Amino acid sequence: MSLRRRVICLGVGVLVAVLLATGVATDVIFSALSRAELNARVAERVATAGQLAARHVPAGQLVRQLSGGPLHAQLITPTGAEYGTVEPAGPTVRLVRRVLPDQSQLSLSVDLDTVTVPQQRLRKIMIEVGLAGLAMALLALLATTRTALAPLDAMTSLARSISRGQRGRRLAPARTDTELGRTAEAFDDMLDALEGAEQLARDEQTRARTAEAAALEAADRLRRFVDDAAHELRTPITGILAAAEAATSTNLDADQRDHLQLLLIHEARRGQRLVEDLLSLARLDAGVPPRREPVELRGLAEQQAERTALLAPAVTVAVTGEPSTVTADGAQLAQLLANLLDNARHHTPDGGTITIDIRQPDPASATPGDVTVTVLDTGPGIAPSDRERIFDRLTRLDTARARTRHDRGAGLGLAIARAIANAHHGTLRCVDPPNGTTGAAFALTLPRVGM
Repeated sequence: MSLRRRVICLGVGVLVAVLLATGVATDVIFSALSRAELNARVAERVATAGQLAARHVPAGQLVRQLSGGPLHAQLITPTGAEYGTVEPAGPTVRLVRRVLPDQSQLSLSVDLDTVTVPQQRLRKIMIEVGLAGLAMALLALLATTRTALAPLDAMTSLARSISRGQRGRRLAPARTDTELGRTAEAFDDMLDALEGAEQLARDEQTRARTAEAAALEAADRLRRFVDDAAHELRTPITGILAAAEAATSTNLDADQRDHLQLLLIHEARRGQRLVEDLLSLARLDAGVPPRREPVELRGLAEQQAERTALLAPAVTVAVTGEPSTVTADGAQLAQLLANLLDNARHHTPDGGTITIDIRQPDPASATPGDVTVTVLDTGPGIAPSDRERIFDRLTRLDTARARTRHDRGAGLGLAIARAIANAHHGTLRCVDPPNGTTGAAFALTLPRVGM
């Protein structure tokens, strides 16, 4: 049975019980009051008969005064004369006998129908009125129950809409101090908790998929890196083996032997640089925090500029900007600048210029504690579409910039430089060259105080 039917049946049952109890109580009280009133009238007639007999009222007149309504009187004088008649005692007649002061016998018959007939009529009226009231109450219950249970219908409709995928709807009861209001509020809280749990589960699934994708991508990058590193190492090792095998020949003159020895040294150094770069990347990938010490960037830049000028005498290397001190690992910053300058000199033609510009933080900037070091060259430049790809490991550009006669790197220098910048909570980006020039520009941003 539905809740609405249970409520209606319960209401009707309570109403029937109340009507029955009220009818029975009314019937009992009416009967008791009617009989008490009849008894009072009988007592009053008996008292009146005694008073009339004491005044020696004639018997016929006395009987006439005592008779009337539901009462009938009969008087038997001491001489045996009878005046008036009475009904014999029965289910509907009550007979009362008294002896008067003059020894006359008074009999009073009371018609009980004067009590039972109105009582039956009252019962009929109460039954009819009760049935009519019960019918009206049933109709009222049907209407009021529908209105009272409307919030439950709303909950049912909302639950069905949610099951069909319409999320986000709520009951939002206007009052929460009633039973249905508290139920609706608890229902909304339950929906919020369920949606929160679902969102948390979706977030966890998303994070898990992201982590899995990142792990797969990292594994793929590692595999490609190992393959590329093996390929890069194979080149100097092959050169070393070829030069060593050629040096064992007995048909070589002194010049050829010297040439092979120089080739051995060159290829060995090339392999050494590659291994050192790989070791540097491994240390940076391990997340070992760099040392923290004051490093004066202007002096460090001038040292690397002198080194670059010795390696490329036909290129002009200049340092601009004011001295600026940061808290960082001096050796790693020196390697970072050396890699940027090596990249620049490999792609700067003879007669070109490499500039290292150091900018102090702007007090009005959103990051006033950062120092910016920009390395610019006058080489072919880098296309915007390649400015992020060049930081990938073992990446060489298939462009005019990559085909210069000085390009002999393994493609790890820029990757190492960015890893060092990240380890110092800084950034390294390839940016647009200033003033519309065509060269390449790398901007290194470092916090003045190490984090």
